[in-house]
Amino acid sequence: MKLAGIDIGNDSIKVVLDGVRDPLTVPNIVAPGFERHILQEEDSPLKALDVVVHSPRLSRNNQRYFVGMLAMENEDSVELEETDNKAVSDQSLIVALTALAYAAIVSQSVTNTGYNNTEEAEYVIGTGLPVRTYSYYNKTFEDRLVGEHEVTFLSTPNMRNRKVKVSIRRAIVSIEGAAALFHMATHESLQVKDEELYNGCIGICEMGALTTDFPVVNKMSIDNQFSTGEQMGLATYLDNIIRDVEDQFGYRFPSRAKLVQRIKRNDFTIRRMGEGQSTMKPVIDMYFNRAASKIVDLIKKRWKKHPDIQCFYVIGGGAAALKPYIIDAAGPIKLRFVDDSEMLNVQGYLKLAKSKMNQASFV
Repeated sequence: MKLAGIDIGNDSIKVVLDGVRDPLTVPNIVAPGFERHILQEEDSPLKALDVVVHSPRLSRNNQRYFVGMLAMENEDSVELEETDNKAVSDQSLIVALTALAYAAIVSQSVTNTGYNNTEEAEYVIGTGLPVRTYSYYNKTFEDRLVGEHEVTFLSTPNMRNRKVKVSIRRAIVSIEGAAALFHMATHESLQVKDEELYNGCIGICEMGALTTDFPVVNKMSIDNQFSTGEQMGLATYLDNIIRDVEDQFGYRFPSRAKLVQRIKRNDFTIRRMGEGQSTMKPVIDMYFNRAASKIVDLIKKRWKKHPDIQCFYVIGGGAAALKPYIIDAAGPIKLRFVDDSEMLNVQGYLKLAKSKMNQASFV
């Protein structure tokens, strides 16, 4: 049985397996699948996740989907919106199961069931939910994940027609942001690495695509009274950028994920028909400055309400994108940032799952 951390983010899903160093990232985006005309096979299976997913938890079963990078360019692609709840979202479950099946094949964690050419991957997973969703939906989320699901890869290079039964034996659900802190405070062996973080009162601002969480963690326990979350993330600002870029330059990004790719590469050039070009940097600066000001205002409010907080960490995919803008907006207020901060939660989920399993085997 394989132990895995899985961060089911609204913009992308990250998976890290116990004993495997590099996490896997799949954009949380799907499109209806169909027979593809393949002129040249993609150079990586990740670029062409073409699957049929079967799960008793899905409202529509045995449907074909293009997942992640393959769906990104598709005009019928679907990304999550602010009204979506990942705990009950079919799309998030489809992408999560695809990512777990893919990770099992790549890490050679599958075993042959001897039935119908099906391979099986057994998992215990650690995962998480936003602060405000957690208390209402953690049981529902756990029930949706636990059980037997099936993913069949169709035109995916090197995985063509492989069928993987993804058996999730147990799902340990924790709180986004708090899991990230647990990862920062502990070694791989789960021993304490940073006394200040482990025994202190720490504020966290974890900005994702659709939600921003503000857990307050005191001696590794969640503060029920002061932990909160906001139904806002970077997606709203990205949607505005896409709209403004189309209005100003006539260039349409097919998805948020495509825009994010460009921003991460610092590629702001818009190529216009006839070899002309423009830059979208002023549009991005305007919206990212607004997002950063909002985040800093929310942090100040949290800190005023709970002055015992020793330090505030700003983490998550949104934090990585907005870091220079947030530092500028914060002025004299010192905030802490961490490299690769969008990977902190998934590493924390794996450690928390490991910790729970250790306790269970000890008992």
